[in-house]
Amino acid sequence: MEAVCVSAWRGKDKSQELERLATLAGEASAQAATTVAEPPAPPAPPDLTAAAFFDVDNTMMMGASIFYFARGLAARKFFTSADLAGFVWQQVKFRIGGRENKADIKSHRERALSFVAGRTVEELTTISEEIYDELMADKIWSGTRALAQMHLDAGQRVWLVTATPIELASIISRRLGLTGALGTVAETKDGVYTGRLVGDMLHGRAKAHAVRALAAREGLNLKRCAAYSDSQNDVPMLSVVGTAVAVNPDSGLRDVARARGWEIRDFRTGRKAARIGVPSVLGAGALAGAVAAGIAYRRR
Repeated sequence: MEAVCVSAWRGKDKSQELERLATLAGEASAQAATTVAEPPAPPAPPDLTAAAFFDVDNTMMMGASIFYFARGLAARKFFTSADLAGFVWQQVKFRIGGRENKADIKSHRERALSFVAGRTVEELTTISEEIYDELMADKIWSGTRALAQMHLDAGQRVWLVTATPIELASIISRRLGLTGALGTVAETKDGVYTGRLVGDMLHGRAKAHAVRALAAREGLNLKRCAAYSDSQNDVPMLSVVGTAVAVNPDSGLRDVARARGWEIRDFRTGRKAARIGVPSVLGAGALAGAVAAGIAYRRR
């Protein structure tokens, strides 16, 4: 009985620590969020208490933005193919299985941007601009972009919410004419990356914390806000707003959406959906592998 109690206590401590890191990541993302260049005046008067929040990967963009980012960094010799190889299979299995293992998530904590440790924010921002133009600009879902424009035309602000580094997320937001972005925040010192994250990746519950923190800062009424995502992992974020929409949903989110009466929008059709689906899985896995490879490489 004593062993059971100790195990339960440790489990509780672990859960509390994960929640603390998720909260810290959300608050850091909301604090780091910057409004991009002011978009053209909407045809309707500004609606200051309503906004829309869009996930990026497979929601706003075909595939995983972080994979395109990794491809761009690899092309610029930030890491080698050998650094990637040992981690790809494990991550592909994880993505295809569709379920996240808490131990795997924990293993990536404090690692997500370790391969850019010692690089400057200015350098990474410039490279991110180039990578967006080369690999991402033509991957935007026109249907999702139209949904975002609908909110802008109604005078509402539109934010991206993504586990992608906030520097890249902000570039995507600016190029799409949106309001701003919430993303994973990497620790910096004097404009140089330390190789650690602030809290955790902006993922799962951390996204919900970020949306709440931003709403408090911007004076938003979350009951009047909307959120869009493709993933069951984003149910916490979708649940904090008044209107939740499943876009190109995975099977888990589709089930939740049907059970809760959420709207479902699917812009994938036939062969196109099949063609995009597998590369998305492989891409997301490759990036996570690159992250782990980077940390291992730099710690050798």
